[in-house]
Amino acid sequence: MTTGFGPSVVARISDALPRPLDFVRWIKLKLGLVLVASGLASLVVFWHGIGWVPPATSLTAIGTALLTSQVLAHGMTRPLREMTAAAGAMARGDYSRRVRATSRDEVGQLAHAFNQMAADLATADRQRRELIANVSHELRTPIFALQAVLENVVDGVEVPDRATLETALAQTERLGRLVTELLDLSRLDAGVAPLHRTECDVDALVAKAVREADVIATAAERDVSFVAESRVGVALADEARLHQVIANLLDNAARHSPSGGTITVQATREAGQLVVEIADEGSGIPPGEREAVFERFTRGAADRPAGARDGGTGLGLAIAQWAVNLHGGSISVVDAATGCRIRLSLPNPT
Repeated sequence: MTTGFGPSVVARISDALPRPLDFVRWIKLKLGLVLVASGLASLVVFWHGIGWVPPATSLTAIGTALLTSQVLAHGMTRPLREMTAAAGAMARGDYSRRVRATSRDEVGQLAHAFNQMAADLATADRQRRELIANVSHELRTPIFALQAVLENVVDGVEVPDRATLETALAQTERLGRLVTELLDLSRLDAGVAPLHRTECDVDALVAKAVREADVIATAAERDVSFVAESRVGVALADEARLHQVIANLLDNAARHSPSGGTITVQATREAGQLVVEIADEGSGIPPGEREAVFERFTRGAADRPAGARDGGTGLGLAIAQWAVNLHGGSISVVDAATGCRIRLSLPNPT
């Protein structure tokens, strides 16, 4: 019967042993210390074993030197072997493996960088899986609804009257919005969406965005009203992107407002910043969830008030944050007495 230690047992034993040279920052210096320590250990054996038979003394000194070098050098190359094993696991789709990084030398720095890379890859893989699942879900809903309407028309269950065609058109428009937003996100990830800053009339831009939001809300049978206040005048910004941000924020506010709610838009200048605030009268967003609402496909369905309707894709706020970041500005959910208030700030010196 063959007995012995398996690889996992050997690995656990190896991890439990001390690494005496981890405090040294350079591997070359480590090698030098190993050689010096091994030589000193040999001399110590000779000094204490001077009365021994020379062959025995020599063999003992060599053995002591080898043992000393093994003890001191333990852990110097272990991270490299762990990285090799972890890289193989990553090739098979396992991003959970990490390398024990306790050394301060180049190998330790490489181990830290490897662990960071593994964490980034794991995050990217998770986001990719979530994106596929979310996009599939978002596409499925309007496609199935549109298919049901068309099947009813073909089977004679429904007549192709105005109401039926409006239902089909609404689902088609929803698909169009999703495709447009996904294209924006692909440009975001690829970094191929440069800004085209021009002098634009912010007051006229806000008024136009509010008019469009009012038309969309009426078509969607949302009982909300809009109030706009803007005395900014001309500002330097990408007009198309700024319009996209305000439109997305207004649409988000309309979808999360209760029946009869009012949405307020204010644009001002503050200390060289163009500041736009959009507030609704919904249930608001808890402080612990305010950063998450800007993540892709995040929708506060559980916190939506009674009477509020949702037909969004969960991409509007993510795209708004992207466009604001392109301008070098910031966007966040701020405290409000009631409802939700989103504030965006763009650098715009007068």
